[in-house]
Amino acid sequence: MKHNFQTLAEIFEYSTSKYAKRPAYYLIDGNQEYTYAAFRDVCHRTSRQLSNFGINSGDKVAIFSQNMPNWAVAFFSITAFGRIAVPLLTELSENEITNILTHSEAKAIFVSERLLSKVPEKLLERMHLVIRTDDLSIIRTGPDAYTCDGTISSPLSDDLACLIYTSGTTGAAKGVMLTHKNFCVNIRSSWDAHRVGRYDVFLSILPLAHTYEMTIGMLYPFAVGALVNYLNRPPTPSILIPNFKKIRPTCMLSVPLVIEKIYRSSIIPTVDKSKFLSSLRKSAPFLLARLVGMRLKKTFGGRLKFFGIGGAKLDGEVESFLRRAGFPYSIGYGLTETAPLIGYARVGETVVGSFGYPAYGVQMRLEDVNPETGEGEIVVKGDNIMKGYYKDYERTCKVLTPDGWFHTGDVASQDKKGRYHIKGRLGSVILGPSGENIYPEEIEAVLDNIKDINESLVVKRGGHLVALVHFNDNVLDWNYENQDRFMEDLEKRKKAILDFVNSHVNRSSQIKEVEVEKQPFAKTATMKIKRFLYREKKNEGTDK
Repeated sequence: MKHNFQTLAEIFEYSTSKYAKRPAYYLIDGNQEYTYAAFRDVCHRTSRQLSNFGINSGDKVAIFSQNMPNWAVAFFSITAFGRIAVPLLTELSENEITNILTHSEAKAIFVSERLLSKVPEKLLERMHLVIRTDDLSIIRTGPDAYTCDGTISSPLSDDLACLIYTSGTTGAAKGVMLTHKNFCVNIRSSWDAHRVGRYDVFLSILPLAHTYEMTIGMLYPFAVGALVNYLNRPPTPSILIPNFKKIRPTCMLSVPLVIEKIYRSSIIPTVDKSKFLSSLRKSAPFLLARLVGMRLKKTFGGRLKFFGIGGAKLDGEVESFLRRAGFPYSIGYGLTETAPLIGYARVGETVVGSFGYPAYGVQMRLEDVNPETGEGEIVVKGDNIMKGYYKDYERTCKVLTPDGWFHTGDVASQDKKGRYHIKGRLGSVILGPSGENIYPEEIEAVLDNIKDINESLVVKRGGHLVALVHFNDNVLDWNYENQDRFMEDLEKRKKAILDFVNSHVNRSSQIKEVEVEKQPFAKTATMKIKRFLYREKKNEGTDK
């Protein structure tokens, strides 16, 4: 990368000047569209508005909105002028919103019309300023807040830029303190992973309040003059497919669940319904993959050069297909605490089951390695590492060593070429009867490849392993009329699942019981199942 950015303010000044006439952000079927020059003007205007209501450099400003160009306006109006952004995920509960806004001490909030009713009135009353993201109009102001005495300053590299609250898959929220340096280093890492430029076109489908989309899907394209398109509606298949043809993106970011659903709900049925394609399964599997891969790339608009997959581990069967199909996917590994990139495998350099090598500027090693399995915890060091957890010294000390090494909590091994393969999370590892480590993610990968299973989770209950499964829509009719027949069908399905899984895993990983969930599993922003919610047996929402 030609420019070595140190702060988000530098990126803002550089890009809005160099790419002034280029399109920056666009809302599909909406009324928000900015060139880089227009974006610069609206950010300056919005920053002055914050200053007028006493919002200074160093003050926290929340963003609670679905994806749109004005989300980026809010972010740069905050961070490029020395303030601190506090992004909130759209699916947060009222209690979570209250906790975050109170704990962060946010003085103002950008909130969309769609989400305004979720913010408690008592919190809105405390704000100096409430701005509607849809049109950047002022919704309300605090008493005596219009002081016109807000001061701004150019941020330094180590200054706090963003405070992101994350509960991951294990529960209690933590405020991750990310600096300007953290983001700038990630932009440089993104450039090393896949180079984009002013003529590239992004389509955004992941939440901007998560560092994955925020850094790689919003900040990186902005730093190189690319265009980012946002959807005006949730990214369902019926919305995405026509927009793939309309936008014809060259770059996209996704989580495994998206491409896995496309594979199981579209690709597999397409092959099954075609006699010609089905015949190629045994006679010419490579040709089959290439033919289907060509159709898949056409579905995405025909120009796709980079399809980044991160946030969770990609299913092995799906990844094997993508490799054979020549689909331009890349695997990324990271955490909110690392803003987010830790490692990646570039397009054309992927190996099934591996996230590749450390990202640019990141030191990585395995700690407490088991001599028998070669598995250990991934620990990393670099300028991408957070400052710590806001107001939480104790939990910061648990993951950050005095000399700067960050404990990821992920267990991995290395192959002969030094590539890393994640086995699972330390927090989700199950101890077997003989003291061996059982990684539920590996059993879940087997479960998820069973026809009709949408998603699964493996937990330990009563000293044995239990598989919780959620079927695809229309597989089971829960509004059954004949209860005996329904229960008979259900028991047959559960036994078939049990037999299949136990014939494909080692003895210590065998499951003893299958439970069927009526509702999809609760998930995080990157579509990871919130494991902590399912460790205790539930009566509601299952077949039990």
